[in-house]
Amino acid sequence: MAEELVRTEIRGAVAVAHLDDGKANAISPAMIAALHGVLDRAEAEAGAALLVGREGRFSGGFDLAVLRSGPEPMLGLLRGGAELFLRFLEYPKPLVIACTGHAIAAGAIALLGADARIGARGSYRVGLTEVAIGMTLPIFALEMARHRLSKRHFTRAVTQGEAYDPEGARDAGYLDRLVEPAELEAAAYAEAEKLAALPQPAFANTKRRTHAALVAGIRESLDADLRGLTGQGD
Repeated sequence: MAEELVRTEIRGAVAVAHLDDGKANAISPAMIAALHGVLDRAEAEAGAALLVGREGRFSGGFDLAVLRSGPEPMLGLLRGGAELFLRFLEYPKPLVIACTGHAIAAGAIALLGADARIGARGSYRVGLTEVAIGMTLPIFALEMARHRLSKRHFTRAVTQGEAYDPEGARDAGYLDRLVEPAELEAAAYAEAEKLAALPQPAFANTKRRTHAALVAGIRESLDADLRGLTGQGD
């Protein structure tokens, strides 16, 4: 099943993973497992990991069918997603994302956790749209946004649920730079290759220190927050 969702190859110093579920690249339990597999393989066999979306879609967010199937599946999916994104923040190797298109909700959270984000120019949207569709943003997503997004955009992006075009997403802090779609994978690979050459453990140690307070705060609040969001609080 994981192989059907994510195709991974070791290319030089970089583990390149193409995400493609044939639809919106939803963050489902199976996709979460597949992405952990990518990170495991990259950590063992490569100097960096590169995640590449399918044409027009990086990820449309958490799997709505799971979110709507009851409190327990919803809790499990949100917890699994939170742990994946915390792993992004703690991951000892560089993690680069090639944003091929729409990155909505959990797709945008993934961008917040990567070390470098290269986006394609085009007509698509990036954003934490939870509030706009009547959902409360989990604390882990809110704090990752506070850590990474421009202060000028924080209120619009988080409490107002704005979805940005690629230029706006770059200005807000979801993306680092934009290239033409035909150049995207090559540009993202070059970035991953450059970051893979940084000395270890200096990179891993400094990244861990950079995110330590953020990760600790999220972990402290995670269980109570997710239980509250899914109606299972005390």
